[in-house]
Amino acid sequence: MFTTEHEFELPLGYLDSAGTLHRNGVMRLATAADEILPMKDPRVRALPTYLIVILLSRVVLRIGTVTEINPGTIEGLFSQDLTYLQELYNRVNGLTAREFGVTCPHCDGRFAAEAPPPGESTATPWTGSTTRSPSSDNSFTGPTPS
Repeated sequence: MFTTEHEFELPLGYLDSAGTLHRNGVMRLATAADEILPMKDPRVRALPTYLIVILLSRVVLRIGTVTEINPGTIEGLFSQDLTYLQELYNRVNGLTAREFGVTCPHCDGRFAAEAPPPGESTATPWTGSTTRSPSSDNSFTGPTPS
């Protein structure tokens, strides 16, 4: 069965303004809009690391009895809980590498290996550049390197 909502338990818990500690919550899968729309937010434009706060405020449905989740709620989380939710977000949305066991054919040793997320390949690693180097293939038509 396809699951769109995932329950969680925060390591420390969210402490609301009345002093009540909330640990259990629900996060839904992110949509394309959840990933795209926060990029227009002036807080994200000014401080790109704020993106996770906006993302989580969109996909966390509740923490304990708190159902009005907004950026202020996420800002009020303890660091350990923020990290936990960020890792959960990445895991449930398929943004983390999958780990599997492998056996060395030479020594029969067992090791854990990671498979890259779908669409990524170690054969074509992302370097952050869209410029091709002259040595990348034989069809280079740019200026002759000096």
